[in-house]
Amino acid sequence: MADQLLDQIRDVAEGQIDFEGQRLCDSLATILLCIVGAITFIVGYILQDIKLSVYIALGGTVLTFIAIIPPWPFYNKNPVKWLPIGGGKPSNISIPQTIVVDDKAIR
Repeated sequence: MADQLLDQIRDVAEGQIDFEGQRLCDSLATILLCIVGAITFIVGYILQDIKLSVYIALGGTVLTFIAIIPPWPFYNKNPVKWLPIGGGKPSNISIPQTIVVDDKAIR
């Protein structure tokens, strides 16, 4: 029971996301920060209140961090299937023992 709970906590703390999740995270951060910046500018311009603009920008940045920083499960929908260690079968590719550079053999 305790091991299962510890494994779940470890999985959450590890923060595994796949490559598509990274792309989504990057796009989401850019879009959210652009929207927050536009809203901040419009509200600040209309109300002529710099203090309110700063609070809106900080609040939007915090909300963006909450959406981006934790490894939410939708960031790991396309996990990469890695090859097993050792590649499974022996390969038929021969590794050269000497390399020739400028007519000189290098080991």
